[in-house]
Formats: sequence, structure tokens, C-alpha cells
Amino acid sequence: MRARAVVAGGAGFIGYTFVSRLLREGFDVVIVDNLATGTRRNINDLLQENHCEFVEHDICQPLAISGPVDYLVNLACPASPVDFSRIPVEIMRTCSEGTYNLLELALHKRAGFLHASTSEIYGDPEIHPQHEDYTGNVNIAGPRAVYDEGKRYAETLIHTYHREFDVPVHIARIFNTYGPRMRPDDGRVVSNFCIQALSGEPLTLYGDGQQTRSFCYVDDLVEGLFRVMLSEFSGPFNIGNIEEISMEELAEKVIELSGSASEIEHRPLLHPDDPKRRRPALDRIKETLGYEPTTDLTTGLTRTLDWFRQVVAEQ
Repeated sequence: MRARAVVAGGAGFIGYTFVSRLLREGFDVVIVDNLATGTRRNINDLLQENHCEFVEHDICQPLAISGPVDYLVNLACPASPVDFSRIPVEIMRTCSEGTYNLLELALHKRAGFLHASTSEIYGDPEIHPQHEDYTGNVNIAGPRAVYDEGKRYAETLIHTYHREFDVPVHIARIFNTYGPRMRPDDGRVVSNFCIQALSGEPLTLYGDGQQTRSFCYVDDLVEGLFRVMLSEFSGPFNIGNIEEISMEELAEKVIELSGSASEIEHRPLLHPDDPKRRRPALDRIKETLGYEPTTDLTTGLTRTLDWFRQVVAEQ
């Protein structure tokens, strides 16, 4: 009998790739999405599979799914910096009420619960690299806190359901992820740089450009999520790439790979709490689940630029 997974946020960038992986692995999949940041383009592609169905629903409202459910996957939350000021209350409600409603469904269905948490729970970290036992440095009054603290609350709620009701839970902390099907207007640095370079516009660097990130190609992220979901461990597990790069170096690399004549333009920081450095410690997931990313940045950016060329051509 085929395993059945409900994927909240399955019409999004990461959701699309994760659902595609589940279908290849022989799962039946129910996508649940309110299309706030997901797209019908992704859904239409996935629904061509006979074993995939779609429920348009906001997880801030209780969710009912008929039939058995083996895994419930929570990928549902706007995660782009532009959303922190655009829909802050919606983000907090998705992390709190949304996670609660999905946990209630997992409890009712006796399903395993995979939660996509984030490296943002470490805030502007005081240790480097960041390991799972680090409790973070978050400004709870800052504009980024709607996402950072929302995800921290969600993790606490998930651990509580595990202790109180024995719900089998799995927590993955996602570090910066990029790849095809990113929204061109989502405000993330990779999508910004790709669109600007392909359009011949200046690449905008906020601050001095020396802040660093470690970028994980979406296929590598999904491999980690899939292993965490099937494991017997609750985690949390960092998932990402340890290849660290400054924003200035990233801009130069995108210009080079795209063949663009764009220049780099510096602007003031949008968020004062923007982390200065970010790189995951991957010891736990490597030792426990044998996970390591395999896609280097040049390969991943080349594939991502190919995707955005299609997007620009369609505009």
C-alpha cells in the first residue's frame, strides 16, 4: 500500500520540489496551500500526477482530511524578508495557530509530523557555525522577530505535543535555500540578484556586503528533509550547506555566471537585526542520517539562472 502524506505549503518553492520527490518515491500526496506565496503554476504541474491532489486551505483554520494519513509535513509559512513587514500578523498566526491545527490533525490521524523550522531561530548568532544546541540571539521586538519567534514558538509546541501526546515529530532547521521555482519578487538575495543581473539592472547590496550566508541548493535540502521525515529521530537537525560566501562575492558570482553587464549598488540595511554570519554545523545530521549536500554553488546558481531566464522571457 502506498504511504500518504499531507504537505502544507506544497505549492511553494520548496514545497514543489519536496512533493515531486514524494511522488517519485511512490507516495500519495495531498497538497494543502492557501496560495498566499505558492503558485497555481506549481500545482498544475504536480496535479498531472495521478497520486496528487490539492486542497486550497489556510492552515490558520482547522483542517480535515478524509482517509488515512501517514505523514504530515509543515512547509507552510511565508519566509521572505519582504513578507516580514508586508504580512507580519499572518506569519505569526501561521507559525502558531497553523502549527497547532496541523499537530491536531497529526494526533487525530496518528501521523508522523515533519516541521520545517529555520536557521532564523538563531537570530544574529554569537557563535559560528551554528549548531542545534545553540539557543540563539533574537531581538524579540525587531521586525524579523515575527518569523524568528514564530518558528521558535512552533518548535516548542511541537516538542510539547511529542511529550504530552506521543506524536512522532521531526524538526528540520532550514538554512538559506535557492533553486528553480523561487518567486522572482520574493525579496531573497539569490532571486533578487538573478533577476537584476538578467535584466541588466544594478545588483543591490544592503550594508557593506560582507555579511555571509551558506546557500543550499533545493534538491539537496529536500534530500535532507526526506531523510529526517523517515527517520526515528525528532531532531532538531540543521539542513544546509557549509560553503560560506559574502553577499558581495555572491553578487560578483551571479554577474559572472549570467554574463551580465550589471554593476553593484550599495544601499542601507533594511533590517538592523540582519545576521552578520550564517553557516550550519552539520555534524548531527551527517553522523545520524549520513546526509551531506552535493551541489556546489556554481552548479546550483547556473541552474537557477536558467530558470529565471524563462521567467524574464515570459514577463
